[in-house]
Amino acid sequence: MVRHNNQLPNNLTQLQNLIKRDPESYKEEFNQQLAHFETTLEIFNLNPTQYNKKLDEQSMFLAQVAQCYLEDMKFFPQKIIDILKSHNTTLHNDMRLALCKCLILLRNKNFITPFDLLELFFNLLKCQDKHLREFLKTHIITDIKNMNMRHKDMKFNSTLQNFMFSMLRNSDAKAAKLSLDILIELYHKNIWNDQKTVNIIADIGCFSKVTKVMVASLKFFLGRDEAEKEENSDSEDEVDPRDTMIANKFNKKTRKRDKMVEKVKKVAKKLKKKKEKAPVFNFSALHLLNNPQGFAEKLFKLMEPSNERFEVKLMCLDVISRLIGLHNLFLFNYYPFIARLLLPHQREVTRILQFAAQASHELVPAEIIEPVMRAIANNFITERNSADVMAVGLNAVREICARCPLAITEDLLRDLVQYKNYKEKSVMMAARSLIQLYRQSMPTLLHKKDRGRPTEASLELKTKKYGDMEIKDYVPGSEVLLEKKDITEDEKKKKKGNKKKGNESDSDDWVDVNSDESEIDISDSDEDSDDGEEEEEEVVEEEDNDEDTGNKDNQPKGNKANIDNVNTRKTLKAKRKLNKEDIAEKVETARNIAMETIFTDEDFKRIDAAQVKKHVSGVKRNKSFVEDEEESGELVQLSAIENIHKKRKHDKNARLESVLKGREERDKFGYKDRRKNIHCSKTNREKRKTKNYQMVKHKAKGKIKRSFKDKQIAFRNYLIKQKKMK
Repeated sequence: MVRHNNQLPNNLTQLQNLIKRDPESYKEEFNQQLAHFETTLEIFNLNPTQYNKKLDEQSMFLAQVAQCYLEDMKFFPQKIIDILKSHNTTLHNDMRLALCKCLILLRNKNFITPFDLLELFFNLLKCQDKHLREFLKTHIITDIKNMNMRHKDMKFNSTLQNFMFSMLRNSDAKAAKLSLDILIELYHKNIWNDQKTVNIIADIGCFSKVTKVMVASLKFFLGRDEAEKEENSDSEDEVDPRDTMIANKFNKKTRKRDKMVEKVKKVAKKLKKKKEKAPVFNFSALHLLNNPQGFAEKLFKLMEPSNERFEVKLMCLDVISRLIGLHNLFLFNYYPFIARLLLPHQREVTRILQFAAQASHELVPAEIIEPVMRAIANNFITERNSADVMAVGLNAVREICARCPLAITEDLLRDLVQYKNYKEKSVMMAARSLIQLYRQSMPTLLHKKDRGRPTEASLELKTKKYGDMEIKDYVPGSEVLLEKKDITEDEKKKKKGNKKKGNESDSDDWVDVNSDESEIDISDSDEDSDDGEEEEEEVVEEEDNDEDTGNKDNQPKGNKANIDNVNTRKTLKAKRKLNKEDIAEKVETARNIAMETIFTDEDFKRIDAAQVKKHVSGVKRNKSFVEDEEESGELVQLSAIENIHKKRKHDKNARLESVLKGREERDKFGYKDRRKNIHCSKTNREKRKTKNYQMVKHKAKGKIKRSFKDKQIAFRNYLIKQKKMK
């Protein structure tokens, strides 16, 4: 068969297409190209530093059609590997990248095993080529991900993992860093998220002599990678979808705006998906550690004498504090070390306070955490500091005490609580939040006037001692399940009968209300309740004194109101004793219910509502606030320590009033009309200022386009005219 105008030897793309369709018919052309490749390869080996375009094209062509001639292409991959192994550092960057792409293509066609290719690619990391390293990293991650897509080959994964772990110990910093990056990326993609991977990163990565490897390992345990990616994202992607869509309704339709709208729709779709997705927590890596106590001790021992940058030391302190708080570890040297850094002028001091709070838990002895509390009290919570510093110190004390209630002594707590009436609102609010914390956990440490009115929940609280564990054999609040939801028929009939009697008074129409709620009035604020407590206590003391001296009958008539208050106080005391007995009965009832009942979702909803009600009864408080108080996360939020309440000087109405007052004696702002008679007409120049721009734009346009010569002539004519007028 004679081919006229045969251009196939030169047009490799066309030949590649034809060979894939009919390999046998074009075997001759393929052999010809294979011979050309052999010749070009021999020439290239003489001078491997130069880029050879012909070799690039021929090798890519042969890789594309390799599956069509399996016998002929048996040794082709090894030839490419030999070039990269022998000339890896001397090859031209483009030539090296082209040969790597050729090998990846052959790997996808199963001509090379993934382990052999992985080993070669890690050897290529010695090359000074950043683009190549990123390319190889992407391929390795994608390849391992694709292999584990349908089913996980545990034996093969184990072999690959062992190789990657050996590369972490490599003396070459670039190879070790890339190996760590690949392991972390595969962990985040839920491919190699097992215990073995996490512990290897902890044992090798966190103690590496290469700072970059150590920092990347610490960031992995802190879970900051995702946050950094969001911060470094391009501003173009951060488009508000609603603004663009609304603007497009009124703007002129152009091709550019259409593209922008399409882009915004995609961004809006992504945001919607992100909201619908369940939140991903990166702290599970800390849970998978085999020996958290040993890891924390080793990391602290390495960090304490090191000369690393301050930022790296902060990362180490952060990881150690999370480990201590998460696993309830004992690392007593940590607290005196961090106490030395707690100074108001210290760099990143709020983060150091956060680490101190994270490292506190109920099993830390009070004498061990005392240096931290003393440093905060002496250095922050003193009137020689600014209000913001004092507020931050009080917030830090609150966060520590929330995790370790026995960390503060009774005397120190009562001293700090005195700031509840401080002149600066930020300090006052921080002190009151500390009061609120101990009202919910250990009210007996507070002074009587700061405990607030007793609630059913506060009566159930017990003063804890070090090491006490409160284990309940019942579901708290389950006694509410015995209460009837609806009024019985008899009660309804009675109620109707009472109404028919003439509606003599509102007291006949009664509603069954819990006795605990009706006993104690709900005050408008905590301050009012505190004052009420103080007054009641003073009255009771007066009454006791009168009883002792026998002057009860000789009281003057003016003290009748005080006597009524004393009687009310006595009644409250008696009812509170009954409350304690009621609580014991409720606990027994709840224990019996727990033994006999299987709770449903509706039952748990009723129990939760009853528990919230216990907090609210007797003290006016928001439901959401109580729920937030009960939920304590594993980690301390930095915003909880930096939360400083600023007192606004004026509200909106007051500011508007002052603005209007300042305008009273001023002239009206804006365009000033110079006409003596306001009813006379305006000049064309004055009228032009109020006209729509579309009506006058042609005149403005004409002025802009005047040449310099025209401007000179116009100016000369103007001067002549002015001279004539004089």
